[in-house]
Amino acid sequence: MADIRAYRAAGADGIGIWEIKLPHGGEAEALEELESSGLGSAAAIPAVPSILPLPLMDGPSDPAERIDAICASLHRLAPFRPSGVVCLTGPGDGNDRETVISGLRTIAAEAERVGMRVGLEAINRLGGENWTMINSLPEAAELLEEADEPALGLQFDSWHLWNTSDVCGDIARYVDLFVGVHVADWREPPRGWADRVLPGGGEANLPQILGALERAGWDGYYDLEIFSDNGTFGNAWPDSLWDVPAAELARAGKEAFERTWASRIRTPVDPVSPGAV
Repeated sequence: MADIRAYRAAGADGIGIWEIKLPHGGEAEALEELESSGLGSAAAIPAVPSILPLPLMDGPSDPAERIDAICASLHRLAPFRPSGVVCLTGPGDGNDRETVISGLRTIAAEAERVGMRVGLEAINRLGGENWTMINSLPEAAELLEEADEPALGLQFDSWHLWNTSDVCGDIARYVDLFVGVHVADWREPPRGWADRVLPGGGEANLPQILGALERAGWDGYYDLEIFSDNGTFGNAWPDSLWDVPAAELARAGKEAFERTWASRIRTPVDPVSPGAV
């Protein structure tokens, strides 16, 4: 709830909902504070965020138990009315594809029952082997097509997708499927997956990406998602943004985004993304 107060003080329009931050048994109080703040709800992250197990996070090892946990999270998160609930595949190969598709169908059916949408997120191929079996919007959209459930959409993330081939073209092709947009910039070189920087502080060419999102018609939240490890994930970076007081970081994040937004590129440029891999 301190985050809600910090975001409101910074003048933000909305806030992402992380289930692990909700007070146990205190959802009603958190919801009341959110509603009184005037902030909207951007993307929500369930406590168990993937269908297949993640080697870097705790949680059940059985995909069926993980799917059940995600469905339970949908009910817990529904009162907050997020733009969507983020879902990862988890790391796997072709042998796991049917498990993921079946899981997406089950999760989507539950989401539809509670009036929610699920955003499947592709993860950067640099380090993504610990998180996912999809690394681009086309790969994610292919899974959605196979699952064929109306409650399924895509979660776009600038940090994960900036260096994919033709990211701006992919935005134009798939924006109608987006249920949320995460924004962070890419430190070069990155010290790990939890080493992101504020907009304008890295190499992700956010002005080009933000311009593409605007041209494609995205009118939802631009949700800052800044992982900056202070030891939580094993790396205590001395310049960790997570060590900055929440109110100060929220204000700095909003200002950084606004500066980057002001520099967005309004006309199409080279269709091949800088740094594409």
